Amino acid sequence: MANSRRIEKVSSLIKREVSQMLLTEIKDDRVGAGMVSITHVEVSGDLQHAKIFVSIYGTPEAKKETMVGLKGCTGFVRRSLGQKISLRHTPELRFVEDSSLEKGDQLIQLINRIQPLEEKDYGEEIGAEE
Repeated sequence: MANSRRIEKVSSLIKREVSQMLLTEIKDDRVGAGMVSITHVEVSGDLQHAKIFVSIYGTPEAKKETMVGLKGCTGFVRRSLGQKISLRHTPELRFVEDSSLEKGDQLIQLINRIQPLEEKDYGEEIGAEE
């Protein structure tokens, strides 16, 4: 139980620190400030590995370019993280694109398209019974 709290705390720290780095420290043009946000961080039970899930706004080409930029600055991010948080070993980092927000948005759009059709069909049925 205590270990899971520690993992959550480390995940939260990594998310906060890396988010701050994206805003102020990472100067790679491919990683546009404001175009990338960290959705969540998964840390392994032994604290040796961390997956950083990122949501990227833009075209598919821009997303691909941003992922290349993020992967290119992984060493810098890990070193900086090691200086900012006190852990015996700084976890190996891996950036992973998180498309769940995009999929959720698509689902909401589909639901919104279906609702007017249902309301229209329902209204016609009521009118037909009179």
